[in-house]
Amino acid sequence: MTVDVPALLARYQQQVDAHLASYLPESRQSPLYAAMRYSLFNGGKRVRPALCYATAELIHKPTEATHRAACAVEMIHAYSLIHDDLPAMDDDDLRRGIPTCHIVYGEATAILAGDGLQALAFEVLTALPPADQPTSNHIHLQLVQQLARAAGPLGMVGGQSLDLNAINRQLDLDELEAMHQAKTGALINASILMGALSTGKASAEDLADLERYSQAIGLAFQVKDDILDVESQTETLGKRQGADQARNKPTYTSLLGLQGAKEKLAELHQTSNNALVRFGDRGVYLRAIADFIVNRDH
Repeated sequence: MTVDVPALLARYQQQVDAHLASYLPESRQSPLYAAMRYSLFNGGKRVRPALCYATAELIHKPTEATHRAACAVEMIHAYSLIHDDLPAMDDDDLRRGIPTCHIVYGEATAILAGDGLQALAFEVLTALPPADQPTSNHIHLQLVQQLARAAGPLGMVGGQSLDLNAINRQLDLDELEAMHQAKTGALINASILMGALSTGKASAEDLADLERYSQAIGLAFQVKDDILDVESQTETLGKRQGADQARNKPTYTSLLGLQGAKEKLAELHQTSNNALVRFGDRGVYLRAIADFIVNRDH
């Protein structure tokens, strides 16, 4: 089965954007809400929500809990990018081809916008569902736990701390992988597992195979980023090309060389495909998104 990946991603993006807009309506007028909307609707590819929806479709079908999970992971992702771009962190003035949040709204408002998106993500996950689409409390708790773990000190925040402390240091391959499995991979892993859990239909065997897929594709996402930082241009990337090299940050290309990083990417891609074998044709959308991740140009 051939998948029209741009059309697939566009469908998922339309779904999640419609729900995100309901949580951040333009009727809420303040610099804080403006900054939150600016960062949430600035042209992101919505890869994490897409993985959430695709996994729900693989297991059974998307539910109200799936929509909430997709919104929550994208809010956490947007918050992380706001903070990642701050002068105290990576000090970037360009994100997705436009000025970063703190350049437009100032550092203080940008920090608060990130804080607001983080809190809103958990409000969305814990809100009572519509009466005609009930969701068990157990599913809500599972989703909150997955996202909290992925976003916290054992996940994204912990990985970001490792990343900052790795500047001007030489990491070995295991250390680099641990850092990126936390910084980038944890939220991608959560997106996939939350998509499965949101259906209420996933078996332990399903979750184990999906975790193998997610760990491979989460790391592949970062390896591809490192390759693009070397090969692409600022205009295509939408952020400063060569920024990691300029800050002397350890990357897969600096450790393995460009060709070695490409071989690592191909290996991870194969691992992700192998993890989906048991699902047969039901895994076609997740395989298509994996193809997109490893072949993208920005």
